[in-house]
Parts: sequence; structure tokens; C-alpha cells
Amino acid sequence: MSKRVSHTMILLLSACLALPVAAQQDEPDPAQATAGESAATEAPREEPAESGPAPVATQAPSLEQAYQKEFAFLQGQKRDLERRIADFEAASEADLEQLQVDIRSLERQVVEATSRGDRLEDQVFESERSVESARDNVNLLANTFLQAEATIDGWDAPALEGDEVPQAEDVTAMFETGLETLDRFGSVRSDSGEFFLADGTRVSGEIIHVGRIASFGVSDRGAGTLAPAGEGELKMWNEASGEAARALAAGTMVSPLPIFIYETLNAEVEKKGAQGVFQTVSDGGVIGWIIFFLGMLALVLVILRAVFLGRAGASTGKILDDISDHVRRGDKEAALSVLKKRQGATARVVAAAIRNLDRDREHLEDIVSESILHESGHLNRFGAFIMVIAAVSPLLGLLGTVTGMISTFDVITEFGTGDPKLLSGGISIALVTTELGLIVAIPTLLFGNLLSSWAERIKDDMEKATLRVSNQYGEARAEAGQGGA
Repeated sequence: MSKRVSHTMILLLSACLALPVAAQQDEPDPAQATAGESAATEAPREEPAESGPAPVATQAPSLEQAYQKEFAFLQGQKRDLERRIADFEAASEADLEQLQVDIRSLERQVVEATSRGDRLEDQVFESERSVESARDNVNLLANTFLQAEATIDGWDAPALEGDEVPQAEDVTAMFETGLETLDRFGSVRSDSGEFFLADGTRVSGEIIHVGRIASFGVSDRGAGTLAPAGEGELKMWNEASGEAARALAAGTMVSPLPIFIYETLNAEVEKKGAQGVFQTVSDGGVIGWIIFFLGMLALVLVILRAVFLGRAGASTGKILDDISDHVRRGDKEAALSVLKKRQGATARVVAAAIRNLDRDREHLEDIVSESILHESGHLNRFGAFIMVIAAVSPLLGLLGTVTGMISTFDVITEFGTGDPKLLSGGISIALVTTELGLIVAIPTLLFGNLLSSWAERIKDDMEKATLRVSNQYGEARAEAGQGGA
């Protein structure tokens, strides 16, 4: 529709431009007109030379013919433009299709390049892991060589510098030397030597070596299992195994064999006695002592509260038995005199109820409730503080553990993980505070809940006692009223 409108506008504009031109062509020239008139005037005077048909005069094109010519020209222009537009659209569509093909090709190339890059990254990561693993293996092998040099006599570890890798012949020599050492020391052998008795006396005698992991000593003054005494020396560890040591010296195998296995003779081994409470607390440091004192305080508070509750709830049944006869007779003064001789929260609550027995039931219940609330402060004494200690103790233990673990990691940072004893000792000390916290928290929480239940039971007994007294007094008044009637 837009194309038709544009073509129509073009035709109208062309027609408007062609109108002046056609008008100029149709206007006669004045000179030509004057000449024509004079010729027409003079024409009759002349005689035609020959008779014949008159010549046809040339007529000027009309406005319609001009419009038709212009319309035909515009039609040609229109067809030319339509042809050019069609060619341009076809070329554009072809270029667009080619661009889309190129884009898809580039996208495939990008995807392939990305995949290739990911594969290369994975290969680089695996290569780095392989390098790290190989470096760790080299370090492990170097440490193995150093340890083998320290434990295998007559073998020197190869000197490795930097990232130098041990050679196969070095590994072979280490294993061959180790096997020879195992063959040499892997049996029970007897040598003459000196060792220390349990009292520290050095004696000479026969030392039976079980490989390089255990020893037995036999002398005239004593025999038994030997343990390292430091600097390559041996000392008596257990004199009760003297018969087994003498049997081994005679070449007889004993079953079961009492034995003390050691790793090296360089470090002295001492008998570890039972660790006391204060030593355990000292291992926990400042936090360990804080937990210890909190535990002592909780113990004192539990004992005090148990004493208070015992006094408060003492002889509730006996109190009721002593005053029941007076209440049934309606003698409140006698009942109050009996209660004055008693001590405890129950006696005080029952006395408050007896003083107000003549009041209405609702008022009496309010007075009893008020008395019980007044005694609750005494019954609940130290209860909240005991529960606070039970809740805080394990948290303090956890704090001590975290602090100890931080110290352990500092040791790892400084000395590494080569010596497990450093790590195990630090972790053991760190866990002492957690142990202490649980030791304090568990019994404190248990006794705290038991004492709270005891206090609630005493309150229930108070309420039951006042209810029983009220009922007895009411029955006595009812019987008195019937007797009077």
C-alpha cells in the first residue's frame, strides 16, 4: 500500500512539473503568428503552379499527450527502481545468510577453543598435581634415607641437594643393607654387658637382645626385663620377669613372654605413675583451674541447697499428725503452739493457713498461695546459680580446647609434623579442659535438676497440707453445727 501511494505521489509531482512545459509548447510565437497572417493575406494573390492536394499543417502536441509521455517515462523509472530494489533485497538476503553461516562457524570455533582451553587447564592442573606428588615422594624418600641412616648401622644416606632425586642404586643399597641388618638383629642373641638395677646400681651380666626392640638382663644380683636408660644404657624395668630372663639365657622360650618394646636406646624411659587431680588440672592451664574452682563452688552450693530443702520439707507428715487432733476440735491456738515448736517452710505455711481458717475458701487459698510464694525464694536459693555453672563449665572447656589447639598449630608451623609426640602432647593438654568442663557440668546439671524437682515437691506438699487442714477444720465445724442443732 505504501509503495502504491509513493508511486502516485511521484506521478502527481511529475505531472505538475510537466504542465508549465506543455503550456509553453502550446503558446504560438507572435512573430510566427504575424508571418502566418501576412502569408495568409498574400496567399490568395498567388496562383498555384500546379493543382494538387494541399500540404497538411504540423499540429503541436496536446496536454494529454504530454501527460502520457511523462507517465510512460515514470513507468519506466518505476520498473527500473523496482528491479534495483529487488536486486538489493536479494543481495542483502544472500549477505545475511552468509553472515549467519559465518557466525555459526565462529561460534563453533569459540566452543572448540573453550573446550580445548578447559582440557589444557585440566592437563596443567594434573601436571601440577603430579609435580607436587613427585616432590612429596622425593621428600618422603629423602626422609626415609635419613631415618634409615639413623637406624641402620654401616649405611650412609646419599647427599641430596635441592630437588635432586635419589637414584635407583641408592634405594637398592638401602634395602639390601636393611635386610642384612634385619638378618643380623632379627634373632635372639646374648651378649655380655652392663645394666642398671632398679635401685640404680650398675651391674655386669648377660644381656639377651630380642632383635633391637627388647632386652632382658641376667646377673647375680637380679634379672628381668630391661628398658632404655638413655645414651645407649639399659636399666631394670620389671624384676618380676626374672624367671623369663633366665629361661631365655638358658635357651628356653617362655610363653607368654613379658617384654618391654622400645624404639631406641637414646631416650630414657620412665615409669608413668598415676596422675593426680591437681596435676590434671594444671595441665589445663588457667582455664583448667577456673573450671576446677567453679566445680568446687557448685559442690558447696548443691550441699547448702540440699540442707535448706531438707529443713524446709522435714517431717511434713509428722506435723500434720501432731496438729490434726487440735484442728478437728477447732482449737487453733493449740495447733499454732505445736507449729511454733517446728521449723521449716511447711510449718510456716500451715500456720498461716490455720490463722485464717475462719475466712472464706477463696480468701484462704490466696493467703496460702502468698505464703508458698514467700517461701519459694528460700526453696529456690542457689538453684539458678547452680544451673549457670552447669551451662558455663563445658563452654569454658571448649574455650580451653580451642586455645590449646591454636598452640598446637603454632608448634606445627614452627617444627612441622615430623614428630607426632609434639602434636599428641599438645592435643592431649588441649582436651584436658574439655574433660574438666564435662566432669563439672554433668553432675552439676544432674543434681541441679534433682534439687529443683525436690523444691517443687515440697511446694506441692505444702499445698496438700494446707488443704488437709482446711478440710479437717471444715468437717469439725460442720459436726459442731449438727451437734448444736
